[in-house]
Amino acid sequence: MERVNAHSSFLSMVLGRERDIVDDLAGAVADPIGVAAAPTAGMPVPQALRVQRRRLAAIAAIGDLAGVYGFGRTTRLLSDFADDALDRAITAAIRERTPDAEPRGFAAIALGKQGSRELNYSSDIDPILIFDPATLPVKPREVPEEAAVRIGRRVLEILQARDGDGYVLRVDLRLRPSPEVTPIVLPVEAAISYYESQALPWERAAFIRARAAGGDRALGQSFLDAIRPFVWRRALDYGTIREIQEISRRIRDHHHQGQRFGPGYDLKRGRGGIREVEFFAQIHQLIHGGRDPALRVPATRDALAALAAAGRIDAEEAAALDAAYVLLRTVEHRLQMIDDRQTHTLPSDPAALDNVARLHGVDDGAALIALLQPHVERVGRIYDALAEGSGSGVPTDPDLLRERLAKAGFPDADVARRVVEGWRGATYPALRSPAAQSALEAVLPTLMTGFGGAPDPQHAITRFDAMLKRLPSAVNIFRLLEAQPALTRLLSAILSHAPTLAEQLGRRAELLDGLIDASALAPVGEVAELMAAMAAEERGADYQWRLEHVRRIVNEKRFALGAQIVAGVSDPLAVSAGYARVAEAAIDVLAAATVEEFASQHGTVPGSELVILALGRMGGGALTHASDLDLIYLFTGDYAAESDGRRPLGAVTYYNRLAQRVTAALSVPTAAGPLYEVDTRLRPSGTQGPLSVSLEGFAGYQEKDAWSWEHMALTRARPVFGSAEARAQVQDIITRVLHGARPARDILADAAKMRADMAAHKPPAGPLDAKLLDGGLVDLEFAVHVQQLCHRTAFDPRLGNAIDALVGQGLLPPALRGAHDFLTRLLVTLRLVAPDAQPPGERTRALIARTLSLPDWEAVVATLDGTRQEVRQCWAAIQAGN
Repeated sequence: MERVNAHSSFLSMVLGRERDIVDDLAGAVADPIGVAAAPTAGMPVPQALRVQRRRLAAIAAIGDLAGVYGFGRTTRLLSDFADDALDRAITAAIRERTPDAEPRGFAAIALGKQGSRELNYSSDIDPILIFDPATLPVKPREVPEEAAVRIGRRVLEILQARDGDGYVLRVDLRLRPSPEVTPIVLPVEAAISYYESQALPWERAAFIRARAAGGDRALGQSFLDAIRPFVWRRALDYGTIREIQEISRRIRDHHHQGQRFGPGYDLKRGRGGIREVEFFAQIHQLIHGGRDPALRVPATRDALAALAAAGRIDAEEAAALDAAYVLLRTVEHRLQMIDDRQTHTLPSDPAALDNVARLHGVDDGAALIALLQPHVERVGRIYDALAEGSGSGVPTDPDLLRERLAKAGFPDADVARRVVEGWRGATYPALRSPAAQSALEAVLPTLMTGFGGAPDPQHAITRFDAMLKRLPSAVNIFRLLEAQPALTRLLSAILSHAPTLAEQLGRRAELLDGLIDASALAPVGEVAELMAAMAAEERGADYQWRLEHVRRIVNEKRFALGAQIVAGVSDPLAVSAGYARVAEAAIDVLAAATVEEFASQHGTVPGSELVILALGRMGGGALTHASDLDLIYLFTGDYAAESDGRRPLGAVTYYNRLAQRVTAALSVPTAAGPLYEVDTRLRPSGTQGPLSVSLEGFAGYQEKDAWSWEHMALTRARPVFGSAEARAQVQDIITRVLHGARPARDILADAAKMRADMAAHKPPAGPLDAKLLDGGLVDLEFAVHVQQLCHRTAFDPRLGNAIDALVGQGLLPPALRGAHDFLTRLLVTLRLVAPDAQPPGERTRALIARTLSLPDWEAVVATLDGTRQEVRQCWAAIQAGN
């Protein structure tokens, strides 16, 4: 109280009027809302709010200055009052006009510090006011648009009018869309349309801190839900980041007098000030928040903590920014407590600066400057490191450019020079806009360093050039690579080695966004974790949205798995298993969504459900990047039953149409890209049979009519969709058939003939075809399946486990497990880097050798030859009956 009376004319005046607060300071600080509102019972709403605000300002200041309230408690108290005042003003404005109507259809969206509940001691608020014409109460013959504006004006009057009791809140509506031409209250659909199609980049950052704060909160929340994709984008436009940094630069330029630290320094807009802490957090939230909902927190301090916990920013820097933010904001409060003015600037006058310092509790202005200085300098350094970098400095003179490219590592600098000059000459549509050329110049040094240091610089730059040729716009990818130089190195390796991945990037450059996160190069999660990510829904999402959502995740995961091999961070066997887990999750989520959508029209078949059986590499849980899915559709229950929907179908028709829909969901290309090729030819009776069969029909076919090759396929069958009970029923049939409930056939003779037919009709694609070469994976699989069926043992859909069991029983040579692992690693790797099975270039040969843990290419070739010989000998011995 001594500091208040000596250094704050505003607080001294208020407390002189509010003697009850002074008489019981401890009680007021313990119950600020109740004490502030105590005298307002029975007052008109405008007067009650003014009195409550004045009293609350005094209590909050005392609690803050005394150290009873921490910074967070103070700002939350002020923000909660602002919410309450805004809500009560809206309700009062509506009821003054239409007393009997429910106050609905009018909402306030809080932005800025009110939105994040970090309101200043003497701050204005920055809401956007919206209304719903269908539900807003109006007077007779009054159009909703006019009613909304009148209500909005009354809300402003209630909050901003001043009299002897003071005022409630200053209100700034300039953050609404196009404030110079739009009404102060916007129809909700028009506001949604604006943010979906016309909004400026900085407006995205503003909505990080948006919140439905008053009026019809359900309306406000539905608006925020609708524009969430506008704010949080998975494929980030780095132009937004550049725009926020440019705002910071303009602020520094405009308020240049407040940039130099010392007396006259602007705590909010100065270099190293409050705004730069906020921008630092928001930039990183925009980069990562589209993929990580945990980072979508509105408050600056919470955002810094979440970003540090997720590893997105340095934890030490986060702590430094947090400490600076609290101190800067606290001193800002002291400035505003003196005269209740919305000021952020330290006084230039020494006596006035001393007064602020002593209100804060330090000796004088010099002590306050010394307290602030290390924090301001640290914030400035951290933010400058984020914002620095402009212009490429790459020469345009052909000779100098050639020299620069040669120094960067391009073996044929002339070819690289012509490519770069083509980009600068806007050869492709994606490069013709001024924004694209500006982004190109900004990223050129990064591209030259990254591609020049690539394993094959010429391949990297020419494939990148081919990629640009296909893109509708190159701005985003340039800015992404500029912001993430490490990503350029990985991209260079992908373009140098992996034509399969390079081709995908050419069609969908946004796949590169998935590699921003460090987790992209970690093993993919388990099936349940992947399913949870794929099953996540936006509010009100329809079936098509769900299909697109799964496609995006699957394509990103598959691309990242391929990148793990190129980057040399994962064993191809682990990547192969990862591909299969991603596919299994996709099957489960897409099939469930399709079943639900189909049931909305046709109901369900009582006592029945769809079961999906995976075979081949999918059944064995070991896919390559190019694998298709071998699936069989089954259904439980009575095949003669009928569905119970508004358009009923017989069970057979029902499940055949449902199977067609599931296949389409898994395979039809959409805007998010293709997914999987689905092969259903292993179903009973092959292409001549129905797409889906009952469990009874499946069991009868396998036990009475199936051929040896179908039973060989059954050894790798695994139910991947259906209830636990239904899966168990299918597994029981498989187990029974494999252990002998099947026609007596000469399995060895059938298998030998089948392998000969395959060799005649499907020869190897090239000298590295690890699958179809004699002694390759197909021969190995034949050897395993023949021994399994002949001896009725070691049935495990995962081939490696089955081999181990057969080796343990003496039915296969021990070397066959090593042969399986080598051939699988080679197949998975070659599907990415040499899909034509031809020997690749020298540098890619080194990558293959590294991936297989072999010293060089000669060792790869020798190991392949030796492995094939072992498999041939094993298969020959089995055919000979040994």
